Amino acid sequence: MRRLQTLRRDDGQAFVEFALVLPIIIALLLGIVQFGIIFNNYETMTDAARVGARKAATGRFIGDNGASAVTATRSAASDLKQSDLGVDVQSCVPGTYPCTGTQDWSTPGNEVTVKVTYPYDLKILDWVVTSGTITTVTKERLE
Repeated sequence: MRRLQTLRRDDGQAFVEFALVLPIIIALLLGIVQFGIIFNNYETMTDAARVGARKAATGRFIGDNGASAVTATRSAASDLKQSDLGVDVQSCVPGTYPCTGTQDWSTPGNEVTVKVTYPYDLKILDWVVTSGTITTVTKERLE
């Protein structure tokens, strides 16, 4: 009779359930943190593309064909790994991105396009769930 009472006790039930659910909770929490890092990278890239497009749109008399815009974009994205950051600056007639032929940096009203790319890996416990490239594009009119 005493053995039957011992088998019916549930003293450790909550601990066992917690041990079963804990890895799932940790994986979800780490996924949320990784997604937050990727979203922060995207926001940094979007701001950097805006800075670069503004620099290119207002600096048409510099004569560097967008080099200062690339530098401004990279400076604004200083939190990101610069060797992985891709920056493309072009000046075209509106609606013709990517430019075909010669770029025109001297005609007011042309469209300056700054495209920024950066790779990402969504990792949970050093296991890559997904990976790819984040891309953001900003356009402004040449002043």
